[in-house]
Amino acid sequence: MKILLNKQEIDVPNQNKTVYELFETQINKDSKIIACDVNNEIKSLNYIPKENDTIHLVDVTTRDGRRTYIRGILYIMSKAFKECYPQTQLSINYQLTNAMYCEIENVKITQEMIDTVSKKMQEIIDKNLPIKKVEMTKEEAEKFYEKEQTMRGKLQLENKQKEEVSLYFCEEYYNYFYGIMPISTKFTSIYEILLYNDGFLVRYPSKQTPDRLEDGKTSTKLVSTLDEYKDIHRVLNIDTIYKLNKQIREGSAAEVVLLAEALHEKKISDIADSIVRKKDVKVVLIAGPSSSGKTTFAKRLGIQLRLNGLKPVTISVDNYFVERKDTPLDENGKYDFECIEAIDLKLFNDHLTTLLNGGQIQVPTFDFKEGSKKYHGETMKLAEDEILVVEGIHCLNDKLTQAISKDKKYKVYISALTVLNVDYYNRISTTDTRLVRRMVRDNNFRGYSAMHTLQMWHSVNRGEEKYIFPFQDEADSMFNTSLIYELCVLKKYAIPLLEQIDNSYVEFAEAKRLCKFLKYFEDIDEKYVPENSLLREFIGGSVFEY
Repeated sequence: MKILLNKQEIDVPNQNKTVYELFETQINKDSKIIACDVNNEIKSLNYIPKENDTIHLVDVTTRDGRRTYIRGILYIMSKAFKECYPQTQLSINYQLTNAMYCEIENVKITQEMIDTVSKKMQEIIDKNLPIKKVEMTKEEAEKFYEKEQTMRGKLQLENKQKEEVSLYFCEEYYNYFYGIMPISTKFTSIYEILLYNDGFLVRYPSKQTPDRLEDGKTSTKLVSTLDEYKDIHRVLNIDTIYKLNKQIREGSAAEVVLLAEALHEKKISDIADSIVRKKDVKVVLIAGPSSSGKTTFAKRLGIQLRLNGLKPVTISVDNYFVERKDTPLDENGKYDFECIEAIDLKLFNDHLTTLLNGGQIQVPTFDFKEGSKKYHGETMKLAEDEILVVEGIHCLNDKLTQAISKDKKYKVYISALTVLNVDYYNRISTTDTRLVRRMVRDNNFRGYSAMHTLQMWHSVNRGEEKYIFPFQDEADSMFNTSLIYELCVLKKYAIPLLEQIDNSYVEFAEAKRLCKFLKYFEDIDEKYVPENSLLREFIGGSVFEY
């Protein structure tokens, strides 16, 4: 039987052997290999190849390999907790930098518990125990759940798109995890768990250093923002897809939307009040990763500032790029428009200083086709009751506004920090939410396909990791733009776009994963979405002009 392995055609025996059994020596030699890509679809190393399959071995430095590693270590952690403390109610809440924050619902976590569980995890890893995926019919699963009295994976029963239910078994322990799992416990040997806040962190390596743990760096402001929203959603009794779907089926969709939007309005109002209390502030700087909803946030913040007697005036950093010939080059010799040196910092700071001192400036307009600033006679001067609002990738970096004293600046970091989870063991990625938003907006307003969005997403993320995330703790306020109901609305736009991508493209694996994930959500009609909602920036119908 012929297959294509890592672009090289080879003959393998047709003996129903798995990828791991066929290439065990190579996989064991490269300890970072954890899964495989078969015909552009991510599979377990237990996959049995077929004639003419194209297979790539996937290691933990890739996006899908890293997801598999994280899934594996969380599975082992949850198994260890079940064995050591069977009465505990564990929840995996959200991701921080190279770590997952978890809590125990019904017991106060102690260092002794952490030490015990960590020791048990190591025992499980050292035993090299197989992790097996078991498929059941829904009828079989119903009986299983009734007997075991568990909620783990029960959401699958309600998914009309699925005919079977899958659970991962290791010895007597079982659990549902969304996605591919390592085939045994030996594949996730680098980890650390430690007490943090009211819960604990499960730490794992970064993609860049897969063979060791980096020094832990956790944003306390980010944790505080996530906790704020998590607590509110618990009060609403909506912290998982299962509970959200239940509310929708019971006819409460409009109420869910209104409560989520009210939370946004209250927080935006609080930020505006905070800006006004700092009497010397003359520049509001807004930054956040792609598809966070910065434009709508800036407009809604402007309304709240007006209610406080301040008139917002926008100045665009995009008009202050350096001349094309002066644009820095990246490591590939291409123009790097995302680095801060691509901005004419001297001119931008001169203009800010002039405006804050009561002077008038000639406003440039950057001609991206010619790569040059143009002046068309537009001027700007700040009145006493006006405040500058600046939105851009570098707004949290003081280098952008180095000529302005800190007391005159107020920085806001915004992002869609998802706190709704699939269930208590499977979290929804913040990055996934932003990717779905961007995909829908790109198609609705820019004419781009889902394929185009997926192809450039890695480059977008790389810029965020380099120029936005390192500065998030510089913010005076953080705003979580996620809406607990948004994927119920976005799914009707996103799923048809994703289904256009077939397995002849490398993006198929990601498209299929997102498509399956979105199908877990019940639909919410967009008629319930207010015209000033941040979500309108992506689906259309906004009261604001963009």
